[in-house]
Amino acid sequence: MKIVYITLALCFFYNFSFSQNDVVNDDEGSSYNLNKPEREEWLRDTGAGLFIHFNVDAQLGVVISHSLVGASNDYVDRYFNELPKTFNPSKFNPKEIAELAKMAGMKYICFTTKHHAGFCFWDTKTTDFNITKTPYKKDMLKEFVEATREAGLDVGFYFSPEDFNFLRNHNIPISRTNVKMDAKTTKEYNDYNKKQCEELMTNYGKIDVFFIDGEPKEVVKETCWRLQPNLLITRGAIKTPEQALPGAKITQPWLSPITMGTAWQYQPTNDRYKTGTQLINLLIEARAKGGSLLLNVGPKPNGEMAIQQEDRLREMALWNFINHESMDSVRSWVVAKEDDIWFTKKGKNTVYAFVTDAADWKEAARKTFLLHSVKSTPNTKISVLGQNSQIIEYKADLDVSCKYTQTADGLEISVVKAQRIYDDHRWPNAVVIKLENVEPVFAEAVFVKTVGSTVAADGAILKGQIVDYKPALSKRARFYYRPYAGQVETLYAAPWVKTVWVNINADGTFSAPLKGLKKGSRFEYKAVAEQQKVAVEGETSVVNL
Repeated sequence: MKIVYITLALCFFYNFSFSQNDVVNDDEGSSYNLNKPEREEWLRDTGAGLFIHFNVDAQLGVVISHSLVGASNDYVDRYFNELPKTFNPSKFNPKEIAELAKMAGMKYICFTTKHHAGFCFWDTKTTDFNITKTPYKKDMLKEFVEATREAGLDVGFYFSPEDFNFLRNHNIPISRTNVKMDAKTTKEYNDYNKKQCEELMTNYGKIDVFFIDGEPKEVVKETCWRLQPNLLITRGAIKTPEQALPGAKITQPWLSPITMGTAWQYQPTNDRYKTGTQLINLLIEARAKGGSLLLNVGPKPNGEMAIQQEDRLREMALWNFINHESMDSVRSWVVAKEDDIWFTKKGKNTVYAFVTDAADWKEAARKTFLLHSVKSTPNTKISVLGQNSQIIEYKADLDVSCKYTQTADGLEISVVKAQRIYDDHRWPNAVVIKLENVEPVFAEAVFVKTVGSTVAADGAILKGQIVDYKPALSKRARFYYRPYAGQVETLYAAPWVKTVWVNINADGTFSAPLKGLKKGSRFEYKAVAEQQKVAVEGETSVVNL
């Protein structure tokens, strides 16, 4: 195999400031899974849900719950004794939130019943550390459930079995990772969680979705499934990669919970919101890879949704109003993407192509794209969602029809952005092209594995493999790489850098040395193989030098 050396002359590898972020270790599927197949199929049909993180410490604009770990006795005492006295989210309007979520394409809302701090948003009999013992007085969870059902959305609960209030009451140091209990306290802890889950599963009617964040999960799952057998448990039973999307398609049901900014709970400072375009693109990518997006918002202490969050949901609502059919009840195409064009499919012969690099695509301009994974049939039809492609405002003589030509290199499609969405005639979000009665160029994409890496004296050697390799399907491969800044920061990362193509060995393996890397730096990378002019990507890995 030809060995290619790539010198990283990119200054960001030397000067990039890496951040430490939470690392979620409990997002893998569990062997204990009683989800009914039809409920998991429902999730696969579901493009998105809305996540709501809320807690008594929203008043401080602090990271939700986690500030208690390692806190002084003074901080802990005032947290549990003083914050409930001033918590009054009197402007919480679940009806408005549910209606907006529905417009934005959400099929369910998942509300934080209890986060790690142990504060309960329902009228629980297990502890006085709950919403009814605050100036708000009412059962907020009941209000949420009723409004969500009234809007026609499914009801989801987030629940943390980890409970810092329980630890404090039992004189156990507050921690998520190093909690030590004797057998008696462990039983009491399990019974405490069991009783809370029994309340949640019996006092609020049918619950559709349950998200378990922390341990002990098994007692929670057993209790919830026993009382509500049709409940879909997400985290705790299926994959829920957090704050990032998987690097490649996943065939099993999965969802990614992702924040609008960097924080789960509302933070008036030290938060950076993603743009509406970024959020729409995350949704598109999740659907193209076979999963769904659980998009998180955090109400202000008074219960209102922050204007930054409302604005982004309304931008998503507009995009969904135009393009909803490309998100609902769709599956992955043979490949997730070609360059900046992502795909979903509906049925056997309808494909949606998402042109995400659309910020500079001006209204009335025609663009032509060459697709290598799609081929036409005698009955092929091409259209742009939301527009009739027959007329454009103020330009009566302009040809805005959709055209296609099957060439030896691929399917060439030509369309015009012909619908006025914004007053300034600039709509930066993805344009969706519908291709009906088309076929895949190949029945199945090659399976590319990002095998790992070896740290060398002056860099690293990246390794990949094509499983069950057949030389006729793929002749060359490469890697994409970029600095890795942590679990949260990866969504704000620099663009991927591509190595040159390398040959593939007879056993399907391939590698590329990278030289000139700074000791102590980190970067993420993924293996990529070419199949009939289409780049098929593997999962993402991280190397620490």
